[in-house]
Amino acid sequence: MAKQLDYHTLREIFTRFQAAEPEPKGELEHVNAYTLVVAVALSAQATDAGVNKATRELFKIADTPQKMLDLGEEQLIEHIKTIGLFRNKAKNVIKLSKILVEDYGGEVPNSRAALQSLPGVGRKTANVVLNMWWKQPAQAVDTHIFRVGNRSGIAPGKDVDAVERAVEDNIPADFQQHAHHWLILHGRYYCKARKPMCGTCLIRDLCMYEDKNL
Repeated sequence: MAKQLDYHTLREIFTRFQAAEPEPKGELEHVNAYTLVVAVALSAQATDAGVNKATRELFKIADTPQKMLDLGEEQLIEHIKTIGLFRNKAKNVIKLSKILVEDYGGEVPNSRAALQSLPGVGRKTANVVLNMWWKQPAQAVDTHIFRVGNRSGIAPGKDVDAVERAVEDNIPADFQQHAHHWLILHGRYYCKARKPMCGTCLIRDLCMYEDKNL
């Protein structure tokens, strides 16, 4: 675990990220808040590309909780069976759709607590939805952010909750809205787990990682 970088270094890092990608976007395809919740819930232990492939046709016919209930669990399974843990995920999607219809009038709630009360929706999923749909500066820490945060010193922490706090506490407020997307994309395409691409990294001169692959 690297030492936490100081304010001025973090400002420079995120200034560079912003210059390279002013409006970073999540890669999960969705058409509304509900399909975003479903897509993120399906993405646990699966790739965004794999989820997008499965949901492209699904969301054409089931883009609301009621339509998903009308489709039913067996038909839902047919659409998502290429995704890992698809049976369990299908159960959760049907359950959360039922709750949204019965308790929230078919609308997706926009508080973290209400989102986390839905089956299959954990803190990370709730944060993604709050950030991407309602533009709240919530930080969803996945394996990429955990790795980048600890390697670089941007947001070190012993577990995902500690890294989430480190992002919220240390990254300047004007970068908070897009912070988790910049970090995810950096981890996915540059600061990879096995062979980090340090030679072409935007922030290699500021990063605290000792085993740089140059």
